[in-house]
Amino acid sequence: MSHKTKVAVIGLGSMGFGMANCCLAAGLETFGYDVNKDAEERFRALGGASAPQSEVLPTLDAALIVVLNAAQTEAVLFGENGIVPHMAKGAVVISSATVSPDFARDMESRCAAFGVHYLDAPISGGSLKASSGDLTIMASGSKEAFAKAAPVLDAISAKIFDLGESAGPGSAMKATNQLLAGVHIVSMAEALTFGMTQGISPETFLEVISQSAGTSWMLENRAPHIVDGDYTPRSTVNIWPKDLGIVLDIAKDAKFSAPITAAAMQQYLAAAGMGLGLEDDAAVAKVYARNAGLTLPESDKE
Repeated sequence: MSHKTKVAVIGLGSMGFGMANCCLAAGLETFGYDVNKDAEERFRALGGASAPQSEVLPTLDAALIVVLNAAQTEAVLFGENGIVPHMAKGAVVISSATVSPDFARDMESRCAAFGVHYLDAPISGGSLKASSGDLTIMASGSKEAFAKAAPVLDAISAKIFDLGESAGPGSAMKATNQLLAGVHIVSMAEALTFGMTQGISPETFLEVISQSAGTSWMLENRAPHIVDGDYTPRSTVNIWPKDLGIVLDIAKDAKFSAPITAAAMQQYLAAAGMGLGLEDDAAVAKVYARNAGLTLPESDKE
């Protein structure tokens, strides 16, 4: 009888919940844990396995960590109730948060001290692709880490990039992606509101530019939020000072000038300063609209 992979997904937010469901759909024995107990109950209602985390940890093949940042990742792995000391030797931690390459290398070393593999595996694709199992994974780690993580990676992703045999390159690639993604959102917001000053409606902007050379994945994904006046958070403004902060820290250490990233960072900080931090990141357009005296579309939802 073949072994059934046992995985715990820690972090059942907009990304982690979908990823946990994909693990379930792939036939993996999947446990879901979150500080929000309602999320845990929702996952169990959909078929998630149920057992106290303390009992499950020594039996796991993999722990998929889907939290917000490095601090939360470290707390989950090695904090007061850290999981790694209780995991079986040969199990793997799959770490998906956007963190610095140095942090990823440190986590790999600390996991190795307990005989646990660490896969540096940040993700891209947003909550919809997380729910459909179509994420892109930028991974680096040992061959053993990749092999142990394979059933989980196959369940949650459409594309897995193997970027190296130790932690660090995966996070470096994710930082590079986030540089572009963060800049593209701000550029979209700037172009859309610039068009408004010339009498181009947001609807017309989206229709034309999405079929022209100036388009981007972020434009096509985020501009509709502005057109609809719907800033329900899929990815919040507050994520970007963190992620672009990582980019700028790496750039500083590399003595690399990143002026466009720095300019984009200022717009996200301005949006957060306006109280928009928990809105969808397309709300950065409100910074431009305020400064130019423009009125963006409003939602017709009551």
